[in-house]
Amino acid sequence: MEKWSLMTITVLLALIVRWTVSLGSYSGAGKPPMYGDYEAQRHWQEVTYNLPIRQWYFNTSDNNLLYWGLDYPPLTAYHSLLCAYIAKLINPDWIALHTSQGYESQPHKLFMRTTVFVADLLVYIPAVIFYCFSLKETSTKKKVSSALCILLYPGLILIDHGHFQYNSVSLGFALWGVLALSYDWDLLGSVAFCLALNYKQMELYHSLPFFCYLLGKCFKKGLKGKGLVLLIKITGTVVVSFAVCWLPFCTDMEQIMQVALPFSLFFFFSPG
Repeated sequence: MEKWSLMTITVLLALIVRWTVSLGSYSGAGKPPMYGDYEAQRHWQEVTYNLPIRQWYFNTSDNNLLYWGLDYPPLTAYHSLLCAYIAKLINPDWIALHTSQGYESQPHKLFMRTTVFVADLLVYIPAVIFYCFSLKETSTKKKVSSALCILLYPGLILIDHGHFQYNSVSLGFALWGVLALSYDWDLLGSVAFCLALNYKQMELYHSLPFFCYLLGKCFKKGLKGKGLVLLIKITGTVVVSFAVCWLPFCTDMEQIMQVALPFSLFFFFSPG
């Protein structure tokens, strides 16, 4: 009982800090012509709601890629579309094609901040809680302290709830993947990491540890027996996971290349 009480207090504190930070301004506020990442996320809602899916990643008269063109993988686009449907119900002006560019108001800021807050609450925070509870041979106080340190990490809070992004979603999926692997749920862990990677290409930084761990496990089981079976299952799971995420874009090869562009940009702009 004490464990859950302390963890509840920790989560409430983390939520209060997040919301307090969100009350401040954001990068690019009132600074045309680009207005910062806040406008980028709003613009992606505008694009995904008003344009057919085949135009989301293409430069057209209605989708100027030089003005915050969609450069994240499909799950980010789907998330933007979901937020856009909600925005449409509240105020259609927020996502009106062309005329909404640079839109700024307190009600809209509240809506956008809430989308980050809810995403954090649904994906990242539960993953952190379960991760800390899963720590073995660790006292309750250490588990709660670990959760407190992770949830109050200022870098993520300032970037997501101050500057304005949704990094907690991809990090949350990746952490769910780690949790699944720790319980030997290798296929579920693979699905979770595929979701992380298809939300934000920066998760490629975490792909090597996942790959090495799973491949090492297959070698340990023996590639002439159970290890080979596991390798085939994992490969199939990854292929199916990507296929489901990319299915709406698979009408032609040009579409696939455009959707894959965010991953190529990752390697182009990465240091080294």
